[in-house]
Amino acid sequence: MAANQAAVVKLALGLMGLCLAGYLLGPPLYWHFREGLAAVSHSSSSPTCPPCLCDCSTQPLLAIPQELSNATFADCVKHDPEVSEDAEKNFSELLTEELKLRETEALESQQRAGMALLEAKKITSQYQKEADKCNSGMETCEEAREKAEASLVAQKKLTALWETRARQKGWKEGAATKTQGSSVQSA
Repeated sequence: MAANQAAVVKLALGLMGLCLAGYLLGPPLYWHFREGLAAVSHSSSSPTCPPCLCDCSTQPLLAIPQELSNATFADCVKHDPEVSEDAEKNFSELLTEELKLRETEALESQQRAGMALLEAKKITSQYQKEADKCNSGMETCEEAREKAEASLVAQKKLTALWETRARQKGWKEGAATKTQGSSVQSA
């Protein structure tokens, strides 16, 4: 029975491993396969296009004549190695500038986050100090309350002891108020 369970666990782990490998390796392999198919179908279906016969250097970039369509002019520029190199250089310069700008923004954002974190730590420290003071004051008050309560209990015991002694000597509660009232009248 235990061997059966161990075999089931091994099988389950093996399936999980295969699924994980497929999940991780599947998409890159799919895209490489797809690019390969596109390259094969592109090279076999369309023969190499003849070089462009137009002279792109004589054409102004902004003023395109009506007889040339946008696609024709774009094809002409695409096949010109000098224009392609310039375009690539400009494109790479733009990308470099964009990366530098994003890096600067990321550094600024990181600095702001760092400052906010320091401020939060400072405020947290202040609140912790206040909480410690409050807890200390509460402990002091609690100790004073306990002492006062113990003193009250001791005072009640002493009062009860004196009252017991007074009763043993003949003191009565009602008689004490009459004698106090008569002594006040005689005075």
